[in-house]
Amino acid sequence: MKRIAFIIFGVLIMAQSVQAQPTRRRTTTSNAAAQQGKSAAQQQNDRASLMFPTEAEMPEDVVWRRDIYRQLDLMADKNAPLYYPVEPTDRQVNLFTYLFRLFLTKRVPAYTYKLDGNESFAEKDRVTDVKEILDRYYIYYEEENGKYTVADNDIPSANVKRYYIKESSFFDQRTGTYHAKVTAICPVLIEDDGFGDAGAVTPKPLFWMKYDDIAPYLSRLPIMSSNLNNVTNMTADDYFTMNRYEGKIYKTANMQGKVLVNEPDTVKVRKEQEKIERQLVEFEENIWHQREQVDSLDSVAVEEPKGRASKRRPAATGKEKAVSQGSTNRRSSAATKEKKEKSRRSSAAPAVSARRQRR
Repeated sequence: MKRIAFIIFGVLIMAQSVQAQPTRRRTTTSNAAAQQGKSAAQQQNDRASLMFPTEAEMPEDVVWRRDIYRQLDLMADKNAPLYYPVEPTDRQVNLFTYLFRLFLTKRVPAYTYKLDGNESFAEKDRVTDVKEILDRYYIYYEEENGKYTVADNDIPSANVKRYYIKESSFFDQRTGTYHAKVTAICPVLIEDDGFGDAGAVTPKPLFWMKYDDIAPYLSRLPIMSSNLNNVTNMTADDYFTMNRYEGKIYKTANMQGKVLVNEPDTVKVRKEQEKIERQLVEFEENIWHQREQVDSLDSVAVEEPKGRASKRRPAATGKEKAVSQGSTNRRSSAATKEKKEKSRRSSAAPAVSARRQRR
């Protein structure tokens, strides 16, 4: 009886474990699916970074750094690779169309453009409502199951004719190198004010993007860098890393928070921009060498001992100067005559050829 009771007890325990096993498996599967959904975007970013490595991030503890903000006009020749083609083709899209698709699919985070123009990559400033951006700038879209779709011809890439970029020039003491690195980028929508004045436009900055976030994707965006060579042998990341762009400085990171473009005097603004550019160039040049200092005394001259009279010739009088000048003129005249005589003799001598000397 005891043996039968023990067998029945074992069978009951096995049955209970079999019934509980599917519940655990379902729970584990649901947790794994949730965890996989949360880290999908992160895994995608990591995969892009591994497949397309980019420049290392700027260290936080550099000994010298200067932050400036530039305005890139896409109508300029050097910045044209970022604007064309306006409408996507089979092989190529412009920069804004590419960034807008990354923003729309939430593969790259975007951050709010504040009124002061300063970028903030804090979580509280992250753009989470894509629909709000689309409605604010009147971009036509279609929504299905919480996902937004915008057709290629509805993306306002033709009106994004300007970019704001933040450029950090810094000296890395670890490697002893100087860099000028783009750290943030902001597309700017240019729209007519509606009054018919061609020169009056309203810039509308859309959002900030951290360059290190978009760099792995820009490494896969080919651009045409020359009108003479139509081969797309450069990527957008190469374009920014090599500083191929051209932009005017409109703001610097300063203690007063001043913006250059707010100055009413355009001449003063231009002088200040040239001053900042010159400061950056001079700092880079002075890293590797020091300027030569001109000494008033000869470096090999021996200082005369104190108390000993220097044996200097007294200043010549007017008569002595005249005699000295006359002797100098006579010497130069005699030397000139001697040179002329030698030249005359050499020209008067018969030229003997090698053939005439043969026997």
